[in-house]
Order: sequence, then C-alpha cells, then structure tokens
Amino acid sequence: MPSFDIVSQVDRQEVRNAVEQANKEITNRFDFKGSDARVELSELLLTVYADDEFKLNQVMDVLRARLAKRNVDVRCLEPGSVERISGDKLKRPLTVRVGIAQDRAKSMVKLVKDSKLKLSASIQGDAVRVAGAKKDDLQAAIQLVRKSVTDLPLQFINFRD
Repeated sequence: MPSFDIVSQVDRQEVRNAVEQANKEITNRFDFKGSDARVELSELLLTVYADDEFKLNQVMDVLRARLAKRNVDVRCLEPGSVERISGDKLKRPLTVRVGIAQDRAKSMVKLVKDSKLKLSASIQGDAVRVAGAKKDDLQAAIQLVRKSVTDLPLQFINFRD
C-alpha cells in the first residue's frame, strides 16, 4: 500500500553554519563595532545577545537572512521573550522546533480523515504517516496539508509504492 510520512526536520549543520556566518557578519559590520551583539548556539537553542532593542532586531534580521540563504526555513524558530541581563544588555532565546507536536499531529490526522479521500493517517512518534490505495489520493493529501498548515515547515518523505 502506498504511503508517505509528514515530518518537520531541520539540518543542524546548516543551522550551525548560518549562526557562524551571522556572527562573522556581525563582527565585521560597522554599526555593531564595540557592541556585545552575537548569536550563540547550544543544541536546539539559539540565544541572541545585543546592547539594545534596535540592535537585537538587527541581529535577528541578520540571523534570519543567513538561515534563509542556507535553506533553513525560519518558521522553525520559536522566539522566546526578551530578557534583560546586566545593565542595558538584552538576550532573546530562540528554540529550533524539530518534529511535529502531538496536538498539531492530531489536527493533521483529522484534516486528512475529513478530506473525503480514501486515506488513513496515523501518528508515528513525531511524524504523521498517510497511507492509501491510490497515488493520486496521496498527492491530493500532500497538496491539502501544504495549503492548510502554513506556520510549520513540513517535509514529505519516505514515499513508498
């Protein structure tokens, strides 16, 4: 029976490379001279540091541009709240989302089952598996999920006949 998996993955090496490139650009830019602006990476948590709100937004823009150039979808970033550290310095944590949360997966399964296509959808850990008898129905399900879920970067993998 033909099937495919819906997942949300991020290439960690590309994220690491984008952070390094962003830090290199920040150190070379004139408007960041003498400032403590940087991006730190630890596993799936990015932390953006800056001297004030304006520079924090500038560092975020540089990071987003570098991630986009490395083909990492910026929708995978979940920003935290801005925190004050010593003096006027600010930091903002960004969580890199990997996998599909259980409630999102349930809504995707419901979406596929309510679509009147002869498909079965099931949750497999942090992925959703969709199976059906016809490839055309599977392709219609891919288009339906792409159109409906816009706030999460999704990949469709393991397409089997």
